[in-house]
Amino acid sequence: MQESLAEAIERVGSAVDLLRNAQARPTIFPVTPEFSNWRSEQLSWSRTVALLDQSHHMTDLFISGPDALRLLSDVGVNSFAKFEVDNAKQFIAVNHEGYLIGDAILFYLGENEFDLVGHQMVIDWTQFHGETGGYDVTFERDGNSIVRQGDPALYRFELQGPNALALMEAVTGHPVPATKFFHMATFDIGGISVRSLRHGMAGQPGFELFGPWSEGARVRAALIEAGAQFDLVLVGSKAYSSANLESAWVPSPLPAIFSGEGTEEYRRWLPATSAGSLAGSFTSERIEDYYLTPYDIGYGRSVAFDHDFIGREALERHAQNQGRQKVTLVWNDDDVADALGSLMRPGLPAKYIDLPKARYGLYQVDRVLADGSDVGISHDAGYITNEQVFVSLASIANEFAEPGTAVTVVWGEDPNTRKPSVEPHRQIEVRATVQPAPYSSYARENYRTN
Repeated sequence: MQESLAEAIERVGSAVDLLRNAQARPTIFPVTPEFSNWRSEQLSWSRTVALLDQSHHMTDLFISGPDALRLLSDVGVNSFAKFEVDNAKQFIAVNHEGYLIGDAILFYLGENEFDLVGHQMVIDWTQFHGETGGYDVTFERDGNSIVRQGDPALYRFELQGPNALALMEAVTGHPVPATKFFHMATFDIGGISVRSLRHGMAGQPGFELFGPWSEGARVRAALIEAGAQFDLVLVGSKAYSSANLESAWVPSPLPAIFSGEGTEEYRRWLPATSAGSLAGSFTSERIEDYYLTPYDIGYGRSVAFDHDFIGREALERHAQNQGRQKVTLVWNDDDVADALGSLMRPGLPAKYIDLPKARYGLYQVDRVLADGSDVGISHDAGYITNEQVFVSLASIANEFAEPGTAVTVVWGEDPNTRKPSVEPHRQIEVRATVQPAPYSSYARENYRTN
């Protein structure tokens, strides 16, 4: 019988020890890592047009039934007052204390039919409440290609970049109708009906195309053929995994499921394999010290107190006390180079900085200091070719969030944990400068308007 998360924590002794020494191997997107090289592939979504394959690394939870929308409204902090078929939204959930569970993209496919797509944290939480809360709903779950046997239910392709609109018009043979951000439309590509979501993952114009897996190869071939005249670039998993650094989306904050009201039953329902792994220089014996509110990572715009939902009263209190905000930290060039150079010098090196993405746990949590005192935490870190900078996304105390503020990121673990992704290393301090999130001015100014 599969061990539950509750049983795993009881066996190890604490949630923090379980996560920091998790034996899960590093996650590798089951997609070609590089079709050319990740630097050129990163450049493509700002200069020409990129084709990214999203079919394999995300989980789909298809939710249907007369209570489907009520379930989503009860769990999600978003407003559903004007949510309609052919709309989508970034679905966000919190626990009873108002701390973040996670986020995913919610597609309104048809009457009483939805698809919740993304990392499993918020998907697991939603399914649990649907199964245990007396809702008249049906779930069909299609895990990612790491855990699934067989092909995905859907193909999912992302077209992104300045030439994306022209490519869509060429491949469909018609002008693309004006479609609002996060609204859907249907197109004919090579005789196949294709649904499309209008958005852009790194701030550039974009379309997310999806449909039955059996039709995906034909759609992809048509896009590649039509894309030749627009300098279409196939993007592999390495570059794709770094796109969030430009749009400033934090992909996997630690979910607040390890303590609090109503979570004990959930931990007994959830398999231990869904726990994830915790990495970074921030350490505390209290798991609650790792929790975030939606406001800490820029989700305040999505919170709507126009309905009752799990954690509403607590979240209203957090809304009145927003102590941190999301920023980009630009790491000092010399300090990054020195850390990489330590691999070539005698003695214990710094923690390896992988490129283009340096995260070495599902939940990356590093200390951020100002004048030697903790002022926040750093999340995802990596290199942006389009800006020629190494950055991390961070949640910083308001008084230190002004662009230009000098801070320090503590990189590496002390003591070293037993995760497979952790080699013997020494902890170092890296100078950094606070900048806006998103860092790219184009992404900041155009992400929701194109």
